[in-house]
Amino acid sequence: MPQFVKRSISRKDVIQFLEFMVGGTTYFWSGYIVFAICYSGFHWDWLPAKMAADVVGLTFNYLIQRYWTFNSRKLTHHEGRTVGKYGVVSAMNLVLDYLIIAGLKAVGISPYLGFFISAGFFTIWNYVWYKFWVFIGNAKKKER
Repeated sequence: MPQFVKRSISRKDVIQFLEFMVGGTTYFWSGYIVFAICYSGFHWDWLPAKMAADVVGLTFNYLIQRYWTFNSRKLTHHEGRTVGKYGVVSAMNLVLDYLIIAGLKAVGISPYLGFFISAGFFTIWNYVWYKFWVFIGNAKKKER
């Protein structure tokens, strides 16, 4: 039976989600600090400042999600494939994130507030992608 057909949420699921939130929170705040330094401190435009923030945040997030939240022996020999999947989801997310923040900025909402609005959307979005596609065991069953 596929994983997503579970009918109840287990204690393990709750713990995993809380660990996921640690990774997401690390991504958010490390990125937010880099953004603030670049945007307000160095007076960069919001887009390059956001890009620098995302490089830092995505790196921390991947390490936490891969080696703590979704750590599995099944992923050990599939690091390239896992990084590739993470890259695909992250690229899709970055396009959506930049559109959200640019759209909010266009109607007068600060990019600082846009970070929070965007993060709210991506919390559940990313958990589903990570749990059911990016960090699932990629090992093929051995043929007998």
